[in-house]
Amino acid sequence: MRLLTLMPKLASLQDPVLQARLQERLANKTMPAGALGQIARLGLQLGLIQGTDRPQITNTAIILFAADHGVANRGVSAFPKAVTAQMVLNFLNGGAAINVFARSNKIQLYIVDAGVDYEFVAHPKLIAAKIGPGTRDFSGGPAMTDAQCEQAIERGMNIVDTLAAQTQWQALGFGEMGIGNSSSAAALTARMLNQPIEACVGRGTGVDDTGLAHKTAVLRQALALHSGATTALDLLARLGGFEIAMMVGAMLAAARRRMAIVIDGFIVTSALLVAQQLRPAVREYCVFAHRSSEAGHTLALQALGAEPLLDLGLRLGEGSGAALAMPLLQNAAAMLSDMASFDSAGVSRA
Repeated sequence: MRLLTLMPKLASLQDPVLQARLQERLANKTMPAGALGQIARLGLQLGLIQGTDRPQITNTAIILFAADHGVANRGVSAFPKAVTAQMVLNFLNGGAAINVFARSNKIQLYIVDAGVDYEFVAHPKLIAAKIGPGTRDFSGGPAMTDAQCEQAIERGMNIVDTLAAQTQWQALGFGEMGIGNSSSAAALTARMLNQPIEACVGRGTGVDDTGLAHKTAVLRQALALHSGATTALDLLARLGGFEIAMMVGAMLAAARRRMAIVIDGFIVTSALLVAQQLRPAVREYCVFAHRSSEAGHTLALQALGAEPLLDLGLRLGEGSGAALAMPLLQNAAAMLSDMASFDSAGVSRA
């Protein structure tokens, strides 16, 4: 695919000199060694991303990608497909959980129409990037064409590049909305990790036991149909969604700009599994907001060697977990930059 030549080359964050300097700063903070646990490790990661021993997280954003899925017509969700557009309108009106959390934490929020089966009127926070009115039902054929997949990834990269040119974000979170997209995430995760679909599929929007059994059967059928797909891009085109493909591109662009990438839940993590196959260094830029209650998410986090910041039983999507975790990034950076050392505070060492 032409896209492979357009994808950014990503610099690894392996910098022994800077890492040693960061570890020395942490060791000299007025606290027992290791007392801030994961927050200290997060501060060190942020320093490596920004290339400094005094990182700053003062300007943050979340981009929420929305799209419809043809597989929703198979009854794999507890909600009808029309809810995708209805929730996008709710986001634009400021009434969803992600709006509340973004406002509370002073996070800029943008909504991307990646492929919703609805024509929205212009809105300051809506980015029109529609590939089509939703993907096709991947239990009967490929979700999208190779050309559509390539276009979606490229648009994701361009969206981040365009927005980032207007501001200086140090951390960028990702969210999603799309009835049926937990089915895409489960199918992608199963194939990317070589796991049985039963281990990756979950209740999504809340299907009951009968609904879960039906969803699993539909996905098993789809995976059998697409058993010949092997590469990450081929799997994305056959099983993914327009919003998932756009997030792949957006993650790569964010890493190229040395932003901390805040990964939300199961669907966003499935996009990262693809992005990492394309550019392995992208993983180094990722901060994992939370562990969702979807079984496949735990498998994906384990495969990525990820240590999520929160474990609250969330399964909402929207970027809600990323918004809740963003203050932890801000505090980790502030700790490394502003906390006194033993010498500056006149505190005795152990």
